[in-house]
Amino acid sequence: MNIGEVSTHTGLPVKTIRYYEDINLIKPLRDNNGYRRFRDQDIHKLNFLGRARTLGFTIEDCRTLLALYEDETRASSDVKRVARDHLAQIDAKIADLRGMRETLSHLIDACAGDDRPDCPILKDLGGKL
Repeated sequence: MNIGEVSTHTGLPVKTIRYYEDINLIKPLRDNNGYRRFRDQDIHKLNFLGRARTLGFTIEDCRTLLALYEDETRASSDVKRVARDHLAQIDAKIADLRGMRETLSHLIDACAGDDRPDCPILKDLGGKL
């Protein structure tokens, strides 16, 4: 398959596939004329990476997970550790977002939203509360 067909098959943009190749996450074969020749294992890796990225794993996490996936002697505890670390990051982000939401909700409630120029939202953003 060529890169366009792979893009259609995996749902990944051509730029993403090229990027994954540039950072050595995948290594498709090259013909004598330089064209990429993707094998089934390349497609499988790209689907794996696409799913991992959909779950929010970083590129480095993906690199680690892919190495673990390909290592038949891996311990599932190593995979679980990567997933738990990622979940902890998600939980921290959710906590941050809740704090942002609460603050913004409070500011919206405090704003009259009428024709007066006084606005608690702008005061907060400007550090004048």
